[in-house]
Amino acid sequence: MAAASTDTPMIRMSAVDKYFGSLHVLRAIDLEVPRGQVVVVLGPSGSGKSTLCRAINRLEPIDSGRIEIDGVGLPAEGRALAQLRADVGMVFQQFNLFAHKTILDNVTLGPVKVRRQSRDAAREEAMRLLERVGIADQAEKYPAQLSGGQQQRAAIARALAMKPKVMLFDEPTSALDPEMVNEVLEVMTDLAAEGMTMLVVTHEMGFARRAAHRVLFMSDGEVVEDAAPEGFFGAPKSERAKDFLGKILTQ
Repeated sequence: MAAASTDTPMIRMSAVDKYFGSLHVLRAIDLEVPRGQVVVVLGPSGSGKSTLCRAINRLEPIDSGRIEIDGVGLPAEGRALAQLRADVGMVFQQFNLFAHKTILDNVTLGPVKVRRQSRDAAREEAMRLLERVGIADQAEKYPAQLSGGQQQRAAIARALAMKPKVMLFDEPTSALDPEMVNEVLEVMTDLAAEGMTMLVVTHEMGFARRAAHRVLFMSDGEVVEDAAPEGFFGAPKSERAKDFLGKILTQ
């Protein structure tokens, strides 16, 4: 498969619709994310943020429209979908680490099984990534022995071990105690600074201001605003965004 040219968007969604029963959760979404861009998705609960994030690697199947990663349409199933998912790193709210495997084994599993890396090469890379996220000293422990913040940093290392083209974060700090939030956001901010293409669903306004190139504001399944952080936070255009920011920023 030929590599896409550098001006091909890393993520492209065209007229994407998604229903849960009669509930229309994504309404004709059109979105392009260029490579190296960090897009933060904000919005009230139930606005479709997480569904948007999960649709991008088909964890949530869509009802109509088209999604492309690096110029390649999202396959419905099978080996091609597994290959594409390997290019799209995903970090969830609840870490989703394998409880019966050590942190090191969690990080090496994908590269060995999916990327067919040798075990030694995978371990070496895993240790480098665990060092990078600040938990190399926890490599031989099991997830339950780590704090929430450490588990989430392990989950980021696990996603990075697959050498993804793009990283999706679905509320990665919302299950963490407040004092652990910054240690995860710090890792994410470093990733953003290194040029990783990222789509981040979060309520962390500081991260959005500091690390995002663009802020998408969603409401009722639609992208209501798409602006640079300073424009969105300084002068939101829609009443829905003004109302949302008024509630969030006065807490």
